[in-house]
Amino acid sequence: MTFSTLLLDFSGIYLEEGFHPAGADRIDFSGVEGTGCYCAPSAAAKIRHRLKDCPYEALHWIDSGDYHYLTLFWLEKISCPFDLILIDHHPDDQPSALGGGLLSCGGWVADARRSLPLMGDALWISNYASFSVLRPGRPVYLSIDKDVLSPEFARTDWDQGDMTLGQLKDCLQAVAASREILGIDVCGGLSLSKGACGKDVEINRRTDEELQAFLVSLRTI
Repeated sequence: MTFSTLLLDFSGIYLEEGFHPAGADRIDFSGVEGTGCYCAPSAAAKIRHRLKDCPYEALHWIDSGDYHYLTLFWLEKISCPFDLILIDHHPDDQPSALGGGLLSCGGWVADARRSLPLMGDALWISNYASFSVLRPGRPVYLSIDKDVLSPEFARTDWDQGDMTLGQLKDCLQAVAASREILGIDVCGGLSLSKGACGKDVEINRRTDEELQAFLVSLRTI
């Protein structure tokens, strides 16, 4: 299976990198307020409306880790039983620090567990050793945060893990060998407004281009 590609642009990182894969569609969300780290209910309604005709069966680039909660909007579209596989330095299942059930980049997995009856397991892979636990089972939605990589391969605005890009690819291939992949998203990066320098942007661009080529042709069972 070959995935089509969609770029969701909130912070401008893809424009700064010059990353726009051939044939990819880009949706500009830069004018939507209330989206950074926490997603206001009014912003969530606008995002869901603009994504209503976009399929979950695709490769979605969803900006920096500040917007990882966008994965929830893709999971809401899935109409069959599935598992979530999260490759991330953080589990993203923490209660909102602001209370009130506000959707956040650090708590969207907990929201998914609570609100999505079709979702079974949420499998968290944070290092190279842990992907060996994968077993055949339900189809999966695959969500990747580049902060799982060491700074040699990605520059993000969160603390990072120590995976190499080659190790990440091994994990992804192991997922594809054991499960049907329903859809994929990738987040993680660093914008100029948050202090990125030219080297940061170049490292992220190279990794994004390499992951793009790998993921669109990832063969699943």
